[in-house]
Amino acid sequence: MTNLRKDYLKTIKKIIVKVGSSTLTYNNGLLNLSHIEHLVRQLADMHNQGYSVVLVSSGAIGAGMGKLGLKERPKSIPEKQAAAAVGQGILMHMYEKIFSEYGKTVAQVLLTKEDMTNKARRENAHNTFSALLNQNVIPIINENDAVVVDEIKVGDNDTLSALVSELIKGDLLILMSDIDGLYDSDPRKNKDAKLISTVDKVTEDIEACAGGAGSNLGTGGMATKINAAKIATASGISMVIVNGDNAEVLGKVIAGEEVGTWFKADVK
Repeated sequence: MTNLRKDYLKTIKKIIVKVGSSTLTYNNGLLNLSHIEHLVRQLADMHNQGYSVVLVSSGAIGAGMGKLGLKERPKSIPEKQAAAAVGQGILMHMYEKIFSEYGKTVAQVLLTKEDMTNKARRENAHNTFSALLNQNVIPIINENDAVVVDEIKVGDNDTLSALVSELIKGDLLILMSDIDGLYDSDPRKNKDAKLISTVDKVTEDIEACAGGAGSNLGTGGMATKINAAKIATASGISMVIVNGDNAEVLGKVIAGEEVGTWFKADVK
């Protein structure tokens, strides 16, 4: 299946990368600077190769937890919003600092579900992304957790990244997780679980392979990633789930190596 990936990669221009809290932060909520530096270096290198790069980044609530000295993820909406408001600035400061070392300009874009569903706001968001990408800027996106409430909330950044991919007419969505990809059963419980290399179509059997949320810092489990795959592939966008702990994984994806789980785009 490696040829399938390489053939597809020859045609792509826009890459959306989603990174979760489990990759960006330690279990105590403090930022994992080593992981962030590896991520930024890989993204800058992809950008140097001529790709348009968009980063959908979790971690604001986690970063805020560390700053506020919280031991576990807040449960009430006001507490989550307070942690996000504190953490978003910390996270962006870190990204700005490290990306600038590679000569890259970044921009923060905070979105809500209404930006994706309201026609006028959707068009405005699309125009903003187009202007940023045309000026060689790397947009860094998160849901606007500091003010959003459940009624207007996308809910998880896996889904958000798929919606953004659809919005900007992206070519490849890469979800960086704390697991190597989609397995035929839970590898944390079954040592004989096998990694699924390629998914031609998201079926009920594929959905059945997805479990619940993983780490205590994130909201996304494999189920949200499968949902993201359904959105992306239906829009003609291929998606791959890879392990964010691998410091060179994005380069391997771009080289067409058979890492993670590749979801083939639906061909219209």
